[in-house]
Amino acid sequence: MKDGTSQFGHEEDFKPFVLWFTGLSASGKTTLAQLLQAELTRSGFRCFVLDGDLLRGGLCNDLGFSSLDRAENVRRAGEVARLLVDAGLVVLAAFISPYVADRARVRSRFAQDQFYEVYLECPIEVCRQRDPKGLYRKAQEGLIPKFTGISDPYEPPPAPDLVVRTGELTVQQSLQALYQFCLDRGLAHEGSQ
Repeated sequence: MKDGTSQFGHEEDFKPFVLWFTGLSASGKTTLAQLLQAELTRSGFRCFVLDGDLLRGGLCNDLGFSSLDRAENVRRAGEVARLLVDAGLVVLAAFISPYVADRARVRSRFAQDQFYEVYLECPIEVCRQRDPKGLYRKAQEGLIPKFTGISDPYEPPPAPDLVVRTGELTVQQSLQALYQFCLDRGLAHEGSQ
């Protein structure tokens, strides 16, 4: 933003909340969460990207990819997000979180104005083309069993708080949609820029 100012305004305009990014692998969850975090941090806000890959490498490294393990992974992620929100942070949670019931359980742990589900809708063909980690190729070759979208289901949210069509929009357009969502919900105020 111009002159180091943020579209989001000042820190006092924020109350702690979580944006829970869900979508297929390579739909843009981590990329958009990190870009949003950079903007918020530059403006002095206390925020944290809670990324699925990072949790899988530590707190959740004892879990596999069965339905039960996926549910436990999302449960743990939700509890960490809640602790961070309770500590006064804006949490940008980037998890495939493929099942509707698991995401609903996480939502139930937050006050109504603290949890917002953001569905990054992206056709699997586009995700396959992006495939920065080569996961879709490995799944197609049978090297990754129970891969979401290939050999395991992804259940799109029936009523997300925001849908960002990352298969159609540029990264900047997607980021703008997130900004506008925050403004529209009163999580930031235009007048404080």
